Amino acid sequence: MEWFNKLKARLQALFEAYGKVAIAVWFGLFALTLSSFALAFQMGVEVEGVAGNTGIWGAAYVATQLTKPLRIAATLILTPFVAKLFGRTPQSALTE
Repeated sequence: MEWFNKLKARLQALFEAYGKVAIAVWFGLFALTLSSFALAFQMGVEVEGVAGNTGIWGAAYVATQLTKPLRIAATLILTPFVAKLFGRTPQSALTE
């Protein structure tokens, strides 16, 4: 789990450097992932186990939490592009 802790530390540095842009990207990816899983389950993808007994949104939340490392990586990759698109520059945390 050391790799995950390093990934989380990089995400924290990204939040400090890009502020609201990084937070918007993080929650945007969360909302997109959650709603995509909910839509998939609504359309007939079957879930077994504990997540299958929690309803559509509960199962979607569990599935979304399982994708957290991928969402962290996507946030690290996408945030600089989104910031550039909106004309934002990072604080000194990433430029040092």
